[in-house]
Amino acid sequence: MNTRKILTSVVSGITILSLLTSCTATGEPSESSEDTTAPTEVVKTPTPELEGYNLLWSDEFDGDTLNLDIWTREVREPGWTNNELQEYRDSEENVFVRDGNLVLKAIKTEENGRPYYTSGKVNSQNKADFMYGKVVIRAKVPEGQGLWPAAWMMPKDESYYGQWPKCGEIDIMENLGQDPGTSYSTIHYGEPHAEQQGTFTLDNGTFASDFHIYSVEWEPGEMRFYTDDQLVLTVNDWFTAVEGEDDKPYPAPFNQPFFVQMNLAVGGDWPGNPNASTDFDNAEFLIDYVRVYQLPEYDTNVEKPPMVFKEPLEDGNYIYNGDFAVAEDLDDDTDWQFLLFLEGEGEAHIEDNMAVISSTNDGTEEYSVQFLQADMPVLKDHTYRVTYEARADEARDIVVAVTAPNNGWSRYYPDTPVDVTTDWQTFTFEFTSDKKDDNYARLEYNLGNHGYTSTVYLRNIRYEDITD
Repeated sequence: MNTRKILTSVVSGITILSLLTSCTATGEPSESSEDTTAPTEVVKTPTPELEGYNLLWSDEFDGDTLNLDIWTREVREPGWTNNELQEYRDSEENVFVRDGNLVLKAIKTEENGRPYYTSGKVNSQNKADFMYGKVVIRAKVPEGQGLWPAAWMMPKDESYYGQWPKCGEIDIMENLGQDPGTSYSTIHYGEPHAEQQGTFTLDNGTFASDFHIYSVEWEPGEMRFYTDDQLVLTVNDWFTAVEGEDDKPYPAPFNQPFFVQMNLAVGGDWPGNPNASTDFDNAEFLIDYVRVYQLPEYDTNVEKPPMVFKEPLEDGNYIYNGDFAVAEDLDDDTDWQFLLFLEGEGEAHIEDNMAVISSTNDGTEEYSVQFLQADMPVLKDHTYRVTYEARADEARDIVVAVTAPNNGWSRYYPDTPVDVTTDWQTFTFEFTSDKKDDNYARLEYNLGNHGYTSTVYLRNIRYEDITD
């Protein structure tokens, strides 16, 4: 028999009606005995209905004060996490409501002769926690090196399955201020740390030039992330465990109440620190609204889908189109992919049974210019051999790796610089995995951040399981 969980519209610490507009069911203002000549309350924005869902709670950020029935201004010292520089303060200078938006503002000052940063973070923990639903957020991010806006979710009781990452984390959106045209949606879980991430890059403009809508549909056995109503990421195969023990029953850790939080970080491991180009006069993360909906019921009788591994070709090669016999589209997620990040500029194509990769700017990271094939199998205790041929128009290096994007970006084969000359050379490496089975590994060729822009040519790439 299927187990169903009927969810009622109850949120800890608040009543739904107090979060909605002061309208009747017909949408007309309710009658009032107050003198109509007296000052009226701020007109509240009606929260729209969503077909198939019930509204659990929302905040349209009307008026001029933060609704403390939903939100708490979080206070944290600099360096609390991710080596971030900002101090989160309970201050109306850093967290305030203006013109129908929640504003999280980063401020640069000076302390002891050195730059000092404060910023804003709010969370709904113990006030508007919920389990399963659709969260919709409309926001505009700031632009600038070292600015890191995020809208994300954490469990109400982080100790239920254990401290991060065992507890789970749902990142509805993140953005790097130096690359405002790309948004990230991610989940973190497990021990060892694992993650799954989707990216969405605008064809025109940036997420800093206008408001955009970010959402997640969180169900017992699946999560779907959207940016501007376009599907970015679907996940259904997470896990959590204590190191050395069996996995907790699926769908742990995402079967417990979570809360929403939003913040504007400054610096940190991922975006790097701000520099002279960062404009703190405009370092504001604007949130137009947060809306949380739920289906009338959710089927909690779910099972983790089995892992599906890529099948090798008849000759044992797991690389599809490794001889580049097909001039495929390198912009999709089938077989070979060419990607640019963080100021990387270039192009790639296939011709004469080889991949041709050229760049005009090598960017700020090794992966700024990247050529890869994903969904490679890596089984625990198996040994793999990779062979390929490479040359370049001018002598240079490239960085080769086998990475684990779903397993904390660990490396099955470490980032290894390879010297490439103007003559064809054959390269070979082998590795053995001691980690959990993975069906989403990637063979990467990274051409960024080493000062080279000469064109690279690759051919005859093979990835083989040589365990037997």
